[in-house]
Formats: sequence, structure tokens, C-alpha cells
Amino acid sequence: MTSIRHTAKPRVSRELDENMTRLQVTFDRCADVVFRMTEGVPAEHGYCLVYISGIVDTARLGEEVLRPLLAAAGSGEAAADLAPLITSAELSRTSDYGSVVDAILGGRAAVFCQGQEEALLISTGGGTRRSVQEPATEAVVRGPREGFTEDIHVNTALIRFKIKSPDLKLEAFTLGEQTRTGVMLAYLEGTADPEVIREVKRRLEHIRIDGILESGYIEEFIEDEAFSPFPQLHYTERPDTAAAQLLEGRFAVFVDGTPFVLMAPVTFWEMLQASEDYYERYFIGTLLRWLRLGFLFFALFLPGIYVSVTTYHQDMLPTNLLLSIAAARESIPFPALIETLIMEVAFEALREAGIRLPKTLGQAVSILGALVIGQAAVQAGIVSAPIVIIVSLTGIASFTIPRFNAAISIRILRFPIMIMGGLFGLFGMVIATLWLAVHLCQLRSFGVPYLSGMAPYQKGELGDILVRVPWWRMSRRPLSITGLNRKRMPAGQRPAPPPHSRSKG
Repeated sequence: MTSIRHTAKPRVSRELDENMTRLQVTFDRCADVVFRMTEGVPAEHGYCLVYISGIVDTARLGEEVLRPLLAAAGSGEAAADLAPLITSAELSRTSDYGSVVDAILGGRAAVFCQGQEEALLISTGGGTRRSVQEPATEAVVRGPREGFTEDIHVNTALIRFKIKSPDLKLEAFTLGEQTRTGVMLAYLEGTADPEVIREVKRRLEHIRIDGILESGYIEEFIEDEAFSPFPQLHYTERPDTAAAQLLEGRFAVFVDGTPFVLMAPVTFWEMLQASEDYYERYFIGTLLRWLRLGFLFFALFLPGIYVSVTTYHQDMLPTNLLLSIAAARESIPFPALIETLIMEVAFEALREAGIRLPKTLGQAVSILGALVIGQAAVQAGIVSAPIVIIVSLTGIASFTIPRFNAAISIRILRFPIMIMGGLFGLFGMVIATLWLAVHLCQLRSFGVPYLSGMAPYQKGELGDILVRVPWWRMSRRPLSITGLNRKRMPAGQRPAPPPHSRSKG
């Protein structure tokens, strides 16, 4: 385990009183720390149990640790080593005082014995944490219903349930000077690129911060391009999604205290893919991807196209449509750009309010917003009816993007593209699109090009980008992610009727 705090490494003393005095100084004014000293035994055979109330299972602690120790003390026979008496399955020893403090803060119990230069560390679990439930942010019609929780050990166990291989490696780190948050790096040895694994370890060890409260803290420390609007890691609450990413040669970062697990390297196309694409038949998966690609275009460009065409390129519209839009905008006091910005900002504000408010109030805000924007604003002559349709379509289109962080990026980029369209017409939008394309071509996620498959072009990966080919055709892992162990399954597994059925037919 990598820790960044205790570098001097003071040792555990042979004197029990000295250890207790030092711990009482360390945990001064920490009312939740419990010191349980032995009573009725000679001082040379005394011991002390130290733990934090609320984050250990006191019932297990009493059954597996206290009961055998008290029984030994009551027998009058002094035990030279208390470890054989303790029935807990997870027990270790350390002579490093800093490790003892870390272990106690991490929810383990420590036993100090008179005359012993080591402390016994016992893991009894405990503490109140949320149980495994269906992820609220990644609901599926078909697929597993279990999701990650705030307990890092539960989360890694959920991955172990799915990948029962000794090649699955989990390396522990401790980050945060004050929070000492447990972090685990997971990858498949022999499949993940060793250079990428070394690089992510280097970036994790380089983090210096007082606290890690969510995986988002780590994401901003280890991404390649800090000023890019596009996410270079994606996160999930679903164990099946994380397991699938590990099997493709990526790594996952688990952070204690959050159900969101980071994964990388990623490409732009993964932001448009959902785990359910691989659970439904490939026709459905392919259709859904085309639908998302089409609505991605609407979410990004539709308001800009409306503003630029109605402002500079009216001759591109059919006459009837042009007259209809002109009639609707006749009484509007604002130019199309300002009108669209007002509507987009109002829509984003309503969406944000709907997310943050309780569910009952959120629905009320949505109804109120729909009435105000859809009807009252039009009747008051502040905005026109066509722009209500445009903003509504844009909002619906942005909801079709499966990854929330990618959808936010598209929502942000819509505004500069719209402004360029309002200032320079379609020429401005072309310039903005070219800048976007150049940026995407330059972007990397742990060295992997963000547009891998299309730029650089790799024919073998198109089957999982524009379409979702059948599982029996995906016999190799993506070359852009890993060059190791690329064979996923033997080729030639296409299903077919039995030969005798063909002859009968």
C-alpha cells in the first residue's frame, strides 16, 4: 500500500504504557476512539484493544477478539502471543506505528501487548453503508441490476464475482493527507498495456492533496489534457460495465466513499455507447448507435444552424417555411441569436433545478418551466414558437447521450458554436467545427488517440463504432487500447442450424 503521510516510520514500543500514551496523544479529543485495557491480569501480560466506534462491527469484535482474550485472561495463563487466540479471518501484524494509526482510522482494531514490538491488526468490517442497489444514473431494461456502493471492498468484490481470474490485479494506494482515502487500481495483467499501467501509477503517486472525497478529484489529477471540454476518463456505477472495460485491456480506479469508478483509456465513441448495446441483439444495438449519432449532431449544431440560417442564409429555406418563421418572429424584439441564448440558458437552468431539487419539487419545476417557456413566453412576445421547438429538440437530443459527462461537454460546446453561427453565419460554424475536429484529433487519453478507429483509421475497430457487430464477430480486443492478448475468442463461432436440418429443408 502506498501512503504519503508517515515517512519517519516510528516503531511500536515494547512498553504497553508508552504505546497507549502515544496513541492518546495522537487521538487527543477524539471521543469516538475506544481504548479497552485488560483488567485483573499482571501488568507484564497486559494488552489493550483500540478501535473507532461506529466504523467497526462491535458484535464481531466482541465474538472474535474480546471473548477469547478475556477467556485467556480469566484462566490465569499468560499467552506469549495473542494472535492464535483471535478467531478473526483477517489478521496481520505490523511494527510501524504510522501503519497502526492508518489501520485504526481505516476501520480496523489494533491490539497492543506488553513486551511485544508488534501490534495485531484485526479487520472486523462494520459501519453503516448503503447496500448494493440498482444504479440510479445508469438504468437499463436488460442487464444486471446491481450497482457499486460507497464501500471500496464491496465494489472490488463485485468485480471479483464477475472476473474470477488471478490475472485481475488490485493495487492499493492511500491518498489525501487528512482523509487517507483508500484507492485501488484494477487491471488485467497480461491484457492491459504495461506502459499505461505504469503511467497511471505514476500519476496516482504524484497526487498531493489534503482530501479525496470523490473519484472526480482523482480524474482531474490524472487526465491528459486539463483544459479540454471532453472527458478523458469515464465513470460508471455498474460492475458489469467496469468488468467489460477491464476485459478490453483498460484499467479501473476504485475510490472508497463513492460508487463511481473511473476507467481509461477511453475514446470518443465510447461516450455514445451503453452497456445495454451489448445485451440486446446486434440489430438493436446498431440502430441505437445510429440514433445517438444523429441526435448528437442535433444536440451540438441545431441551435447554431437555426440562428445562422434565419439570420444570414434565408435563401436556403423553402419559401413557406421562411414565411412561417418570419411571421412567428415578427413581434419578437430580439435578434435570433439573443432569442436562442435566452431560451437555452433558461432550459439549462430549469434542467439543473430539476436535478438538484427533491423529486416531487423537481416535477413541479419541470411543469412550471414547460408552461412558462412553452406558452407564456411565446404569448408575451419574448420568444417565438419555432425557437421553442428548436430548444426542445436540442434538449431531447442531449438526453440520448449515455455518458453524463459527455452530454455536459456537448451542452457546453453548443453555446460557442451558436455564437459563431450568430456572428458569422454558416462560415462561423464551419470554423468552429474545424477547431473542434482538430482538437479531437490532438486529444489523447493515456496516450490513446481520442478518435481511435476513425483517426487514425483502423478497419478492425469500425465493427464496434458505427455498428455493433455480433458477439461471434468480435473475436479480438481493440488494438488502440492494448496490443497484448488481443484474442478474445476463437473465430468461426457463427451459429447455424444443424446439418441434418439443412438437408431436410
